[in-house]
Amino acid sequence: MSVVLETAQRDPFDEDIILVDRVLAGDEAAFERLYDRYYDRVYSVARGILLDADEALDAVQEIFTLVFRNLKRFDRRSRFGTWLFRIAVNRSIQESRRLKHKHRWVELNEAVERPAPSTQEEDPDPQIQHAMSCLSAQDRALITLFYWQELNLQEIAESVGSNVNAVKTRLYRARERFREHYEEAKP
Repeated sequence: MSVVLETAQRDPFDEDIILVDRVLAGDEAAFERLYDRYYDRVYSVARGILLDADEALDAVQEIFTLVFRNLKRFDRRSRFGTWLFRIAVNRSIQESRRLKHKHRWVELNEAVERPAPSTQEEDPDPQIQHAMSCLSAQDRALITLFYWQELNLQEIAESVGSNVNAVKTRLYRARERFREHYEEAKP
């Protein structure tokens, strides 16, 4: 009976599943459609966790490469988007840990010669940037998924591989830490 209810709750027409089947059958254009459909949201997750546009761009490419390589492992118990966000969150957190110890030294001549990056995004609020940079990658992931991706607690739980109650508690604590760091950055 639970299988019937679970099937009834799913969208009867899930274009993502059709595209996944087409990719698995060798249709490269279907993967391009999935890529185009989810690129902005995956970038937003990576950017929210890594706090650096260039690093986020690199991470997004790695994320989609992982998705392409492991698409046959997608077991369809969750929606494709949820599975993709789980990969995006995990890969971005791994990258964040790796970058934590990387020194970013740039020669003065190199910095002068570089053209100014053209950003399509608005300049972020410095207080928000400061508060986010003080948080752990896991806290940034929760805040990004909840506020920027506007996922509900169930979707976040599936994306981070946890249960709803744990996510609710962790999100509450992440918000509190964010608030503390935000207030200490006030001029």
